[in-house]
Amino acid sequence: MTPTEPPALLTARDLRVVFPGRSGAAPARAVDQVELEIRPGEIVALVGESGCGKSTLARALLGLVKPTAGEVSFAGRPLTYSTRALRAYRRRAQLVLQDPIGSLNPRHTVYDAVAEGLRIHGHSGDERAAVADALSRAGLRPPERFFLRYPHELSGGQRQRVVIAGALVLEPELLVADEPVASLDASVRGEILDLLLRLRTELGLAALVVTHDLGLAWNIADRVAVMYLGRIVETGRVEQVLTAPQHPYTRALLSVLPDAPGDPVILTGEPPDPSRIPTGCRFRARCPVLASGEAERAGVADACRTEDPAVLDAGPTAQAACHWVHAQVTA
Repeated sequence: MTPTEPPALLTARDLRVVFPGRSGAAPARAVDQVELEIRPGEIVALVGESGCGKSTLARALLGLVKPTAGEVSFAGRPLTYSTRALRAYRRRAQLVLQDPIGSLNPRHTVYDAVAEGLRIHGHSGDERAAVADALSRAGLRPPERFFLRYPHELSGGQRQRVVIAGALVLEPELLVADEPVASLDASVRGEILDLLLRLRTELGLAALVVTHDLGLAWNIADRVAVMYLGRIVETGRVEQVLTAPQHPYTRALLSVLPDAPGDPVILTGEPPDPSRIPTGCRFRARCPVLASGEAERAGVADACRTEDPAVLDAGPTAQAACHWVHAQVTA
């Protein structure tokens, strides 16, 4: 943290989530020694391939999955897992899912869907006014026009706004949005992203946006955290990570974007399996730097095969977990 940055709102330290293996299979290390911070009013994009552990990490940060080890802190206090503590925490940190159809009960009106959180938490104020305010902030105006509608009567973008309103009604400090625009048309995606940016400006909301879309990260995030096989392998300011990526995995993800310069980097080897994390660098089986001999020439190939790389500085505003990157930085 620099002198001008506020203390972190949400912090994960050495966070691990291990799921038992089925039918004698090895345990799956879905989240493995993750370090992450989100500051007040900051939007962090968590990016990576499907199966890398992004959604499990998001749920662990919200207390929906209890970590196997490590610690989550919110506003400087460690998260505890009693029913009362989690209930209080979930007023301050809310989840927005990617599938608004699955998130909304088809038998509930918009009003009831948004009011549900208030009722669960025993809201003692004016329920109707709170629901109307949340819908209005989510861009559904006039809000009364939507009170008696059902999910099937709304467009996809409107349904997602209802889900966001259901989070906003509790006046949280943090939103965790898991692929919040993945199921929407391109034009509607832009509207929802603009809404998230506006909420950050108007309400000071912080957000963790889970996505596989690096273009979305560029458009919305202040910082980016790149996840591979349960670990954050690169993190930093969005302009640093997406214009000057350091980790070979980040470079490969960016190389396949439509406007990326040069040829796309096609990752070879087996896809990630959290029950079979290799020794050494977890990316080594698919790493183009190791395969091309660049790691050998840099004198780090043996370390790539035997040593788990630490997360170290990899530029003015970024960090990466990669022996080859560390060799370039110190050369």
